[in-house]
Amino acid sequence: MKSIVEHSRIQPYISQFNLDEIFAESEAITLQLRTYERNELVLKEGDELDGLYFQVEGQTRVSSSVSTGKSLLLRYCHPLSVFGDIELIQKVVIQSQVEAVQPASFLFIDHRTVESVLMQDSKFLNMLLKHLSYKLQTCTTASRINLLASVEERLASYLLTIRLQNEFGKELQTSHIPEIASLIGTTPRHLNRVIRKLSERKIISKAKKHLHVNDWERLDELSSGLRYE
Repeated sequence: MKSIVEHSRIQPYISQFNLDEIFAESEAITLQLRTYERNELVLKEGDELDGLYFQVEGQTRVSSSVSTGKSLLLRYCHPLSVFGDIELIQKVVIQSQVEAVQPASFLFIDHRTVESVLMQDSKFLNMLLKHLSYKLQTCTTASRINLLASVEERLASYLLTIRLQNEFGKELQTSHIPEIASLIGTTPRHLNRVIRKLSERKIISKAKKHLHVNDWERLDELSSGLRYE
């Protein structure tokens, strides 16, 4: 993680996302621009939260651990997303793991400033309410996918969600199968059976160490319109 405090690097993001409307007491707020490389952890489940994170660039993946020690996928996030709001309001440790799946940037405000300055501002509180409502919606959708959808439907939803992520869109490395299986709540063996089934139907194909999507439209039909976002 790299931290930048230069106003010239931070102000363009404030303007781009109209954040000056919710930072009414801007002179009392110290902002940092924190940047993360691909696969770098932004927030670790169980750690103490140090402040609010406003995602202004890149893509992140939010997951939650289960009793088996594996992670379950909740959603993929894009700008503008907010992290740390639930923990600050509930005064609890970090509830979900946030990982940069692309190089990502965040505007950061320490928790003392949030509590002493921003939590007294109605515009800021309305913004938090909007983001909390969105999280409730996405967590409800993720629960529906993980509890009610078949592995076939979950795989289709996952592939469609990450279609434009990084180099994917043509091929996905099969070395990632155990990770994908964990994220969508199944076993690598079961997931490989589903991949073989979809390959037989010509929806996807597996060659050597790569998985290729042949028919995005049929994959979309399998997903029933559900996405991890």
